[in-house]
Amino acid sequence: MSASSTRPSYAAVLRMPHATRTFTAALLGRLSYGMVSLAVLLAVTRATGSYAAAGAVMALFGAASVFLSPLRAALVDRHGPRRALLPMAALYAGLLGTLAAATWRPGAPAAAIGAVAVAAGACTPPLGPTMRAVWGELVTDRRLLQRAYSLDGVAEELLFVSGPLLVGVVVQFAPPAAGVAVSGLLVGLGTLAFVTSPAVKSVAVRVQVQASRVQARARLRMRLRIERGLVQPVVVAAGVGLSLGAVDLLVLAFAEQRGHGDDAVAWIFAALSAGSAVGGLLYGAVDWRTGARVRLPVLTAGLGLALAVAGLAPGLGTLAGAAVCAGFFVAPALTTAYLVADESAAPGARVQAGAWVNTAVNAGISAGAAAAGLLVGRLPLGAGFAMAGGAALLAAAAVGVGTRHSRALPRKREQEQEHEQEREREQEAGAAEQAR
Repeated sequence: MSASSTRPSYAAVLRMPHATRTFTAALLGRLSYGMVSLAVLLAVTRATGSYAAAGAVMALFGAASVFLSPLRAALVDRHGPRRALLPMAALYAGLLGTLAAATWRPGAPAAAIGAVAVAAGACTPPLGPTMRAVWGELVTDRRLLQRAYSLDGVAEELLFVSGPLLVGVVVQFAPPAAGVAVSGLLVGLGTLAFVTSPAVKSVAVRVQVQASRVQARARLRMRLRIERGLVQPVVVAAGVGLSLGAVDLLVLAFAEQRGHGDDAVAWIFAALSAGSAVGGLLYGAVDWRTGARVRLPVLTAGLGLALAVAGLAPGLGTLAGAAVCAGFFVAPALTTAYLVADESAAPGARVQAGAWVNTAVNAGISAGAAAAGLLVGRLPLGAGFAMAGGAALLAAAAVGVGTRHSRALPRKREQEQEHEQEREREQEAGAAEQAR
């Protein structure tokens, strides 16, 4: 069944050959990422008896995972998912098992726990970016690819909601370290099932091609254009991450000021996630007439405005409604960022392109949380929400200016660039095909 002859729908996405099996395996492995942060936090706190030590371990674990993500993705592009992901997953699962053993009982030295956590974070397999690269190979119809990316984004959102709930179930019967061990088991089983799927064979492997100086210069020009093309989705992803990272702490402070407990905070977060899931599904179902690069700043600006208005909420119920409205823009903005990154990537560098967007989101969330921690208590909450929304608005403005500038290029020059890029893409794709 070809993508071109398939009616664009979510059901059509899952009817693609081997799509359901591959997607299910990837989600099984990615469920680990929804569990691991809370599981590690609880396990380290229980083992060391120190919140400061737990915070430091989580910061080290997150930094190693986030900032080395493009490097790990480059290994997948270069060597293929089967040769790169399996060793990463084996190391990651083994190190999580070691971390679980070290934190099973109180008394473990914080330095040793931190060292294991850093090593585990450095080996985190990029299942999300690789799955999106597989979607790009399975689906040739751009409308169907939009639905695939929307489905992927919504599913990932739900994993990060269900992951902590699963940890809550585990700790009812076992120490928190058991949650860390379960996380390792999930990523190991999920990655093994993922890389053995026939669909994963189609992911292009980047190869080194012997070429003349003229060809080398042409590839360099193409690479520079690709890197410029990635700037917009990376900027948007960072802006969205900054906003979301700040909002988490702002919601907590909002609830505390009004005398509500942690259960109320959980409902606000759930409202944001629910809005994101609904927005992602609706967005993916629409056949957009405008290009992805045009939609990118509009969606990001919508998120920024919704968050700024949320600061005017008089009570928790109103804030929950504002969170739903803000959530409508989260998954669509990130889905579009991944689409633009995929369009800008060379045939053998799709995993790495998606990883840059993913890294920008996660780095933005960390920076936003840190900034909010410094500002909460020093500024009114309304101003904090305005600044959180302002981060997304600033990213939207920067991307919007870049989009208008690129559209102002003379048409003749634009066509020449498109033709040259297409020829070079075909050369890269042909080399990758020969390598397979």
